[in-house]
Amino acid sequence: MITSLTGTLVVKSPTEAVVDVRGVGYVLQIPLSTYAKLPDPPTSVTLLTHLQVRDDALVLFGFATNDERRMFRLLLSVNGIGPRLAQNILSGISAAELQSLIRTGNASALTSIPGIGRKTADRIIIELKDKLAKDAGSTESLSVDSQTPMEVRAETLQALLALGFQRSVAEKAVRGALQETQGKALGVEELLKRALRLAGSGR
Repeated sequence: MITSLTGTLVVKSPTEAVVDVRGVGYVLQIPLSTYAKLPDPPTSVTLLTHLQVRDDALVLFGFATNDERRMFRLLLSVNGIGPRLAQNILSGISAAELQSLIRTGNASALTSIPGIGRKTADRIIIELKDKLAKDAGSTESLSVDSQTPMEVRAETLQALLALGFQRSVAEKAVRGALQETQGKALGVEELLKRALRLAGSGR
């Protein structure tokens, strides 16, 4: 599975980006939220991806942040929402705003997004509200005063768990790494490096 692409952004439009990776050009469908974050080509970029497998094609969707991709995948879990509609939703509203509307049950605001009627808005709220609540609960232990975004903290925690660390050890390591760098916003790579050092030392 292709989970991310790093290469040279050679083309970008409000719905599509082309990334050249060692001479191979990958076409990615993107929401407006990602388009707004992309630099002007040609520039080196990293995009997180979601691969849609169809009978007649393989379609890559690209995202600037893990939060965008996570919400895209959550939207796909809603009955009646496919990749194109999910992309359209994230083009009409940011991932953070979408989460807020779902948590507060604001169906009226969701219907302002083109392609979303009242029934679809209600279904999104009903099917995703509990899932978002569980996600919030899983990251409460990482609520340390830091400039590092919560999505980076959550991704780092998941990486440590995937490496075989117990949750209590992984959470303690991430918190420790965040406390060491309270005035600095870290990316996943740097935070993971620091957390691995702490987890390995048993601190």
